[in-house]
Amino acid sequence: MTTAYPPPPPPPARGRDRTTLWGVLGIVLGLICCGILGIIFGYLSIRDARRNGQSPVLGYLAIVFGVINIIGGSILRLTGNYPFWNND
Repeated sequence: MTTAYPPPPPPPARGRDRTTLWGVLGIVLGLICCGILGIIFGYLSIRDARRNGQSPVLGYLAIVFGVINIIGGSILRLTGNYPFWNND
């Protein structure tokens, strides 16, 4: 006598994968205005990439651009060449 197997359970519901969102936000903010936010979003992108088994390249780029923004802004402020910075 043969009995049928029960149907397999449904796959677990996937969480929201925001790896790309965090990475792109980090790159844009790191390049344009806020280096600190670029670093934070880069970290979030790397964290989500590791959880979901994806590439963390966007997160690393966001961190690099955030650090470059902070260093570049510091150099411009120290030399007095920062735009919209009034030294009078």
